[in-house]
Amino acid sequence: MGKLSNLTQKGQVTIPKDVRDALGLKPGEPVEFDRNTAGETVIRKPVEDREARVQKIMARIEATSERFAHLREGRPTDEIMRDIRGDDPFPP
Repeated sequence: MGKLSNLTQKGQVTIPKDVRDALGLKPGEPVEFDRNTAGETVIRKPVEDREARVQKIMARIEATSERFAHLREGRPTDEIMRDIRGDDPFPP
């Protein structure tokens, strides 16, 4: 027999833990609902398009690279730290 879950006023349903575990679902991840030829509703973890995944990873790499661009300038660490702190706690 299948699992039962109640529909909330907001239209939300809790997916039973054993079903979430079997599908590999984690909080915040999308869930796909579809109907098969028998008219049954099927719940599954969507398969992310490989190209979309590559684009997402590349965007994160680029953002991280820009964030640390100052480290590629070849400046001494003391100078970089002064810029980060905004002052020189150890004057020469």
